[in-house]
Amino acid sequence: MVGKERIEQVIRDDIAPRLQSHGGGIELVSVGEDGTVKVKLVGACGGCPGARMTLKGVVEQLLREGGAEFKEVVAV
Repeated sequence: MVGKERIEQVIRDDIAPRLQSHGGGIELVSVGEDGTVKVKLVGACGGCPGARMTLKGVVEQLLREGGAEFKEVVAV
């Protein structure tokens, strides 16, 4: 499974529970045709100074490990 469905599954099953354990959350906004995944970090993650590190170090990493195909992840 690739594309948007795979990204949604990894976010739901792997990423969201990890962020929720720290009082945060993530919402998938869109998956562009160019491979850009747009997400919104919410809760404690929304205003966290380390949000960019979470985005690159956790979200992108787990998406890759989960077999999702994408170019980059950006916060909106």
